[in-house]
Amino acid sequence: MALSLKDLGLVDRQYSTGSSYIMTIDSGTTSVRAMIVDAYGCIVAQASRSIKTTYPHPGWVEQDPTEILASQIAVMMEVQFKSGIHSDSIEAIGITNQRETTVVWDRDSGQPIYNAIGWQCRRTAPLAQRLVDEGYEDMIRAKTGLTPDAYFSATKVAWILDNVSGARELAESGQLLFGTIDSWLIFNLTGGLVFATDYTNASRTMLFNIHTLDWDDELLELLNIPRRMLPEVRWSSGEFGRVSTDIMTHRPRIMGVAGDQQASLFGHCCFEPGQAKNTYGTGCFMLMNTGDTVVESKNGLVATIGIAEQGKVSYALEGSIFHAGSVIQWLRDKLQIIGSTKETEGIALSRPDNGGCYLVPAFSGLGAPWWDAGARGLICGLTGASDRSSLVRAACESMAYQSYDVLCAMEADAGSRLDSLSVDGGASRNEFIMQFQADLLGIPVDQTESVETTALGAAYLAGLAVGYWEDHEELRQNHDYAKHFMPQMSEEDRARNLAGWHDAVARARSMCASSSVLVGTR
Repeated sequence: MALSLKDLGLVDRQYSTGSSYIMTIDSGTTSVRAMIVDAYGCIVAQASRSIKTTYPHPGWVEQDPTEILASQIAVMMEVQFKSGIHSDSIEAIGITNQRETTVVWDRDSGQPIYNAIGWQCRRTAPLAQRLVDEGYEDMIRAKTGLTPDAYFSATKVAWILDNVSGARELAESGQLLFGTIDSWLIFNLTGGLVFATDYTNASRTMLFNIHTLDWDDELLELLNIPRRMLPEVRWSSGEFGRVSTDIMTHRPRIMGVAGDQQASLFGHCCFEPGQAKNTYGTGCFMLMNTGDTVVESKNGLVATIGIAEQGKVSYALEGSIFHAGSVIQWLRDKLQIIGSTKETEGIALSRPDNGGCYLVPAFSGLGAPWWDAGARGLICGLTGASDRSSLVRAACESMAYQSYDVLCAMEADAGSRLDSLSVDGGASRNEFIMQFQADLLGIPVDQTESVETTALGAAYLAGLAVGYWEDHEELRQNHDYAKHFMPQMSEEDRARNLAGWHDAVARARSMCASSSVLVGTR
């Protein structure tokens, strides 16, 4: 039984009718949003709410699933109220979501049995390491494209079953359901009628075989997770049920679902092999379309399902950076040396260079291409002349440095060089960061016209499924760039900056012994 509006403290509302639109639900890490998109790919209205993240112990990250759900429904109502666009004008709904975050709930009551364990959470790092130590790494990578890590959902599910009283018995009896945030939302939005996910989200669990396109029984047995807990897996562009009447009176269909980074890849119109994008959000996520080929990474990346629509799967190489925009939030909320994220561009530009100061934001270890759970955050290169601006600039630069390392690994795995990099996300609006990124990469960085490329990708998937847009070519006509950043830095300065960064990374990693994958320079 899904949770009702009454359970969540919400009520249904009626609004005026209008023309035909697509609604996108974007359930992110720090906020949830609802947007209404027109036929030109323009966002005509949006509403958002912040959601709370808690840190019960060092390295642990949790969220309340009912808060996520209630906030998501609230913004779906609010965007209708703000725009005057009633649910009878919504052709379809697309959902995009933070990936890997894990929810387990009771099939009958609809209540979660534990908080959602966030994708950044490191509590299961010992279990992931045990899988490596026991010789399962190659098997897991061959089946899923992923490297064993606490980042992915599988070890989080296992932890809940092993640590929540009675959970194991309930799961074995078929009483518990597991899903990533998309499945949790779909189940509740449809009144408990649909328990499903899409191929892109399934591919991030470390339980899904990306070759057979099915849950893998060997992996489920390895982690002692009952198959009956798992959602049905469907195409990203297709039927996921209708929203229940107490939420949206005219019950629009959910017709598009994709994990946020795959939705962004689709929103960037990276439909062809070799096309790539980078999203600068809470973390940084770079994906390259590899077509029908699963490229096995030798340089610390993962293979994943990139696009799954029209009965066809396109794979992708991905590099996941755990801390990007969250570093700026750390400056604001923890250190309190800035009042808003918008200040950082001007502060960084006030300095001619970084003064030898580097910040490695390994707050919960390092992701791609290092996959070092033991690394710890580090600030180095401070002198008596260092000040607030030194730290702010170092924080901004850290996003570009980490993305540089991932792109080097991606080019090495793909055996080709990128001519340019398409970017989106909140930090992509920081012109200092984007110019510094172009300088490091030595290629143009193309800033999308819309910062909401992830939401547009989900809208496009839903719209294609109902014929709102005809084909990929029509979507390409909606896609445009706001600005192109061209490389300007001298090769000498570039080499010096990169050498300082890689020295800082080595120091951060040496703080706790771990194995590593090294990446050469580009």
